Amino acid sequence: MMKYGSIAGGEKTTVQSARQILEEGGNAFDAAVGAVFTSMVSEFNLTGPGGGGAFLACPLNSEPILFDFFVDTPPPQPGKELDFFSVLVDFGPDQQEFHIGQGAAAVPGNTAGLLNVHQRLGQLPLKEVLLPAIEIARNGVTLNDAQGYLTKILKPILTHSSSGKALFAPKGDIIKPGEQFKNPAFADFLNELIRNGSDYFYKGDGAQFILNTIGSNGLITKESLSNYKVVERKPLISHYNGKTVYTNPTPSVGGTLITFTLQLLEKAQIKSNAGTMDLLKAMQVTAAARKDTSTKPNDHHQISQILNTDIFNKYLEKYKLSGSMNKGENDPPSSGATTQVSIIDKNGNAASVTTTNGEGCGYLIPELGVMLNNMLGEEDLNPSGFHNFSHQQRLPTMISPTVIMDDHRPELVLGSGGSNRIRSAILQVILNYFNKGMSLDEAVTTSRIHLEGNILHCEPDISSIIENKLPDEIQIHNWDVQNLFFGGVNAVTPNEAVGDSRRGGTGIVY
Repeated sequence: MMKYGSIAGGEKTTVQSARQILEEGGNAFDAAVGAVFTSMVSEFNLTGPGGGGAFLACPLNSEPILFDFFVDTPPPQPGKELDFFSVLVDFGPDQQEFHIGQGAAAVPGNTAGLLNVHQRLGQLPLKEVLLPAIEIARNGVTLNDAQGYLTKILKPILTHSSSGKALFAPKGDIIKPGEQFKNPAFADFLNELIRNGSDYFYKGDGAQFILNTIGSNGLITKESLSNYKVVERKPLISHYNGKTVYTNPTPSVGGTLITFTLQLLEKAQIKSNAGTMDLLKAMQVTAAARKDTSTKPNDHHQISQILNTDIFNKYLEKYKLSGSMNKGENDPPSSGATTQVSIIDKNGNAASVTTTNGEGCGYLIPELGVMLNNMLGEEDLNPSGFHNFSHQQRLPTMISPTVIMDDHRPELVLGSGGSNRIRSAILQVILNYFNKGMSLDEAVTTSRIHLEGNILHCEPDISSIIENKLPDEIQIHNWDVQNLFFGGVNAVTPNEAVGDSRRGGTGIVY
C-alpha cells in the first residue's frame, strides 16, 4: 500500500520531483504542477512554459475539474508578412515536414494554467513546488536515450536561432545522451514566477521578452498575451464497464473520440471479449463519425454531436452490421511532441496532466530559457488551413487527460503523448486493463494498433494474428519494434505506476 502516492511520468527526474513534493506534504496537485515544470528541463523536447495543455483534477470528495490551458490563436492580422517556413525532420526511414518560425507561435497557456491549478488546489507554497525544477535547471539533468533521440532529430529546430545553438549545442554539436543539460535562465524565470506569478509572463517583463523574440514577423501581440484566460470546464463524463470515466471535453476532440469508441463497445455488448478486429471496426466507425460530423472547421464544439443519442445510435447500428466502413481520412502527420504526468496521492486525490510544446517554433527566448510552441504550424490543429482564424480562440487538441473512478475513488489515472495516436493509445490501455484483466504494466506495454485512413499500423506480434481477417481495403504497416509513434501512456492506480517505455517513461509507488 502506498505511503505517499503513485506517480508516472515521462522521465525519472520528472517523477522524482513529484515524489519529493509529496514527501514534503504536498498533494497530488502540487506534485503534478512541480513535475510538469521539472519536465520542462528533463523533457524539454516535449513541453515548456511556451506550450499548452490540460489538467484533469479530481479532488477527494469534490467534483472533478478540467483546467483547459491549451494555446490560443492570436488575433487575425491579414496581409502581415510572417516568418513561417517548413523544415524536414529525419526519422530515419521517413522524413516529416514541420512548419516553424515566429509566425508559428500561438499564445501559450502552460504557465498560466499550471499556476492557476496550484493556486486553486495546491497545499504547499509555490516556492517549494518549483524548487525541484529550479535545482535541476541549475545543476543539470542527464539526457536519456529517448530525449537524446528527439534532440538529434529536432536539431534543425532547436538550433535555428543563435540563442538556441548556445543552449542546445554549447560545445558546437547538439547535446547527446549521457551529457548534462542545464538551463540557468529557466531557473531564473521560475524564481520570477514565485515572486510575481503568471503576470510576469503575460503582462510584465517576461511578456516583453516574448514580444522581442517573436518580433514584427509573428502574430502574438501584447493584448493577446494579457487577454489569455485559463478555462475551467466540466469534464466529459461517461460510464464504461461499471466505472465512471472523466476526460477532456470540447474544444478538445480526443476525449470525445475516446468516449464514443468506448460507448460503441459498451452498447454493442462485446466489451468483455473485444478483440483486435472488434477494436479495428470501432476505430473505423469512429473515424467515419468524426468525418461526417465535423463539417465546420472553425466550430471546435461540433464534434460533441456524435454523442447525441440519435446520431450515436446511427453509428452503433453501422458498427453492429457485418462488413466494414468506408475508409476515413488520414490525419495530418505529427510526431506528437507531448508528455504526461499521472498521480494519485495517499488521500485519494488524482491528477492527470498532459502538456505539449509541439516541436517548438525555432526561436529561443534567451532571457527566459524558453522556446515557444509552433501550434500555428501544426496541420492537425489548423483544419481550415494555416492562419485562417477569425478571432482569438482556443485551438482544438487531441490531448486527453483521463481519470476512471469506481465508487468516487480513482481506479485508473492516465493520459498520453502522441498527437492523433493519443486516442488509440489511451483506449487500448483502458481495454487491456478493465476488459482483458491485464496488470497495469501489461496494459501499457502490450503492442498496439493505430488506424489512419485505410492504413493499419501494427506493433510487433499483431499482424500475424489478424492479417487473414482484414477487409480488402485495409493495408497493414508493420513496425519491427515498439515505437514512440504509438503514444506514451503514463498511468497509475492506487497500487501500480507505469511510465511508457516507448517514450522513456517511468513510474513509482511508494
